[in-house]
Amino acid sequence: MRSRLARLGLAAAACFAAVEPAGAADPENTLLIDLSTGGRVVIEMLPEIAPKHVARIKELARDGFYDGIVFHRVIEGFMAQTGDPTGTGTGGSGRGRLPAEFSKVPFERGVVGMARTQDPNSADSQFFIMFAPAPHLNGQYTVWGRVVEGMEFVDKIARTEPRRPARLDRMVKVRVAADQR
Repeated sequence: MRSRLARLGLAAAACFAAVEPAGAADPENTLLIDLSTGGRVVIEMLPEIAPKHVARIKELARDGFYDGIVFHRVIEGFMAQTGDPTGTGTGGSGRGRLPAEFSKVPFERGVVGMARTQDPNSADSQFFIMFAPAPHLNGQYTVWGRVVEGMEFVDKIARTEPRRPARLDRMVKVRVAADQR
């Protein structure tokens, strides 16, 4: 962690340090995603920097909204996007738009951000997981979490560009860890 923070610079390092978990992960702010690629992804949600976005993700996960939704946009060396019930990239939950909660947390491998239209205040249910750093997204999209386990399963998600595969990978089941009994 220290060498990664050193590369990010002081402002980014301070921001990451502020959201570093103390001790064991908080089950209320841990998202579990079982993927069709055969594994589980564990995401540490960051309510300290994106409280409205984390609340929406938890609400949708608890309602089973994300279960079975495909990764409709997956670009090698960039990111995997999901959260659209239509699978086209144009759908949402219908629960309204969220105001942007931009931060200084950089978009690097494993960071989870909220997708939106050209309007910064248009996020709803779609999100993306970064395969690699994308500094051009910094301060332009809301970061609400980061993968802490299972990135190897994210890496296996079928790429949709330049050619869409016959079968898209999906989130089989999405739950808040606190709800697992």
